[in-house]
Amino acid sequence: MNAHVLLVEDDASIREITALGLARAGFRVTTAIDGSEGLARARRDAFDLLLLDVMLPGLDGFEVCRQIRRTSRVPVVMLTARTDPIDVVVGLECGADDYVRKPYEIHELIARLRAVLRRATAPPLDTPFAVGDLVVDPASYTVHKCGRELALTATEFRLLVELARRPGQVFTRELLLDRVWGYDRLGDSRLVDVAVQRLRAKVEDDPTRPVLIRTVRGVGYKLTPGAPVERQ
Repeated sequence: MNAHVLLVEDDASIREITALGLARAGFRVTTAIDGSEGLARARRDAFDLLLLDVMLPGLDGFEVCRQIRRTSRVPVVMLTARTDPIDVVVGLECGADDYVRKPYEIHELIARLRAVLRRATAPPLDTPFAVGDLVVDPASYTVHKCGRELALTATEFRLLVELARRPGQVFTRELLLDRVWGYDRLGDSRLVDVAVQRLRAKVEDDPTRPVLIRTVRGVGYKLTPGAPVERQ
């Protein structure tokens, strides 16, 4: 069955062109013209992916994403015309899985959506394991720190699992884009940096002095060997 996408975009020309391009690529597309309508449709019907413009009248895309994330893990991709990197931070914090900058080529957008959908439908990665004082359960997408469950987004969780699979290995940003987001040259390396910052804020005792997820300057990131990975 073709993936069913909810496109929430207030600009009529962008909405129509995007919906047509997605339909030609084999997606089933439902559209909404503002945040309130988009949220109502997302709550009423089952979708495989939500494509949300950031600058929507009424409820903006960030708020729609926040409210969706209270009850659903459906993949969310944000569309933004703004160049401020804070949009990436806010979008990831709201629970978005990816973002695409306007103006975009329809083939690039389709590739990004397919990558997100592949990740969302992938089978569980492994059995539960421990990373320092974290207990990670890939099957249930949960992480506990000292017995307390952490509120990680799906992207943050996949990033942690990827780093933890090979403690001590240095991952370039390009490799993480490929492994975690499902693409390389189409991606923005800042996406990795922001996701790492958000993950550190949740798993490190002191995010300003990380000991679990280390930066390797000029290269990328690694999970420090000082936090042993133990299989359950």
